[in-house]
Amino acid sequence: MRYDARVARAYRIAWQTDPRFEGRVDPAPLMAIAIRALEVEGAPEGSELGVVLTGDDIVRELNARYLGLDEPTDVLSFGLGEPFPGQETERQLGEVIISVETAERQAAEAGHDLSRELAHLVVHGVLHILGYDHAEPADERAMRAREEAILGHEAH
Repeated sequence: MRYDARVARAYRIAWQTDPRFEGRVDPAPLMAIAIRALEVEGAPEGSELGVVLTGDDIVRELNARYLGLDEPTDVLSFGLGEPFPGQETERQLGEVIISVETAERQAAEAGHDLSRELAHLVVHGVLHILGYDHAEPADERAMRAREEAILGHEAH
């Protein structure tokens, strides 16, 4: 996988794109939306986040290994610690792993382009790392509202 780490404002995004998907995805706007999510949610300066774009095969393997679900999914989030409120030191938050293949299918079904779908999945994954969940209807509404606020349009 290709590795690209950039410092933007007060955050560090470690970006990896599976070679199978290089050239199909522009990471710059996706990194920007990840940074926006961290800013809007008040992540402390120095926070680090990993984002990986890969295929259904890798996501399925991780989903089976860590969640016991032997199927691909669109995004997996792996937080590396407790929520950050009050923390002021450098912090590695976790990794967001996205299946480009599932994102392509979902984008086609929703009638929008891949970049929009990937932006939504990046934000969704970041919010999970920051403690949001959607298991209960009220939690799902709150998470969707945050997604919409960060993306600047209605989250689907």
